[in-house]
Amino acid sequence: MKKIPFVTLDQVQEIAQTYPTPFHIYDEKGIRQTARNLKKAFSWNKGFREYFAVKATPNPFLLKILQEEGCGVDCSSLTELMMSEACGFHGSDIMFSSNVTPEEDMRLAYKLGAYINLDDFTHIEWLDRLTGVPETIFCRYNPGGHFMLDNQIMDHPGDAKYGMTKQQMIDGFRLLMKKGAKRFGIHAFLASNTVTNDYYPELARTLFQLAVELRDTTGADIQYINLSGGIGVAYRPEQEENDIFAIGDGVRKAFEEVLVPAKMEDVSIFTELGRFMLAPHGLLISKVLHEKHIYKEYVGLDACAANLMRPAIYGAYHHITVLGKEDAPCDHQYDVTGGLCENNDKFAIDRMLPKINIGDYVAIHDTGAHGFSMGYNYNGKLRSAELLLKEDGSVQMIRRAETPADYFATFDFSPFFKK
Repeated sequence: MKKIPFVTLDQVQEIAQTYPTPFHIYDEKGIRQTARNLKKAFSWNKGFREYFAVKATPNPFLLKILQEEGCGVDCSSLTELMMSEACGFHGSDIMFSSNVTPEEDMRLAYKLGAYINLDDFTHIEWLDRLTGVPETIFCRYNPGGHFMLDNQIMDHPGDAKYGMTKQQMIDGFRLLMKKGAKRFGIHAFLASNTVTNDYYPELARTLFQLAVELRDTTGADIQYINLSGGIGVAYRPEQEENDIFAIGDGVRKAFEEVLVPAKMEDVSIFTELGRFMLAPHGLLISKVLHEKHIYKEYVGLDACAANLMRPAIYGAYHHITVLGKEDAPCDHQYDVTGGLCENNDKFAIDRMLPKINIGDYVAIHDTGAHGFSMGYNYNGKLRSAELLLKEDGSVQMIRRAETPADYFATFDFSPFFKK
């Protein structure tokens, strides 16, 4: 089985004349279609809104595309808030979900009128001293234990540093009401990168039941339920992709079974999807620099883990297409590596691919989220350009590649570094 990249060898060869590899490239048409599908899948909920997780792909050009499609933004840091403000997001366009939060970050979130999502019970008094408690406030829930689907453990919330216990949610809502809060939201994130249509409906049912219990116990006016992220993508070609319409319908059924009988049918559903929104619509394009024949067969790219960290730190799978050889037999086994001084700098291990030659271009799939954003400068490697394949077929640079001057810019050591 194979994945089809949204650019061809001819396109990449032409692009590379202006923008040398490696580079990340994003597909505007695909991004817009995914945003529209999500909105349609949850159109049964009149208050539905997607808050794109900025951390996944923090680029203002992409944020503007999603803004045009009606999305808000989910921010977790000062600079993400600043970028969102610069793009014209404000007030209820912004969800601020952070942990171990610096004062400066929280002050800006409050100043912008963002929805503030508290991660911990102790943050209530801290927020009150810092800015005062806003009339609309969210709290993040952690049920503890294991999150299971069909007797299969999906994740371990009890080991996660995020969120409050149920009793802390109850006590927190009561305390917040005493401090002036009038409208409440509930947030939770119980599993990451799930490739199943059952995760969101099950999470929704858990949160809907919690909302009814909190309302009945505290009298709080719960107006929003944020399902956060967790819907994954099919990184492997043999995996079946999530069906966002089936997922939306599953959440609707849970809504009608739990919230409607409790007379909470006006609750708005929010999502904070990053990977699902962007990952399939990004490629890391790289050129083969070297080959090596020792105990294994290696091909070395001009990209490295500084451009895409996930395989190195998680052992994550990213499919690789050798451009121009899409139909060639995958009858050669390679480790596909970068040039860092770390042995985990590998995009693939023992991967069956077509015969690869020096000078070939490869497309590494599903890098549109948590790709460029996780980059770093180890070994003095410079982060690549980001490009946008626009709907009309043209290519726009939306972030230039770093230069040595960028790398040295924070030094104040000698005139040499100011050249």
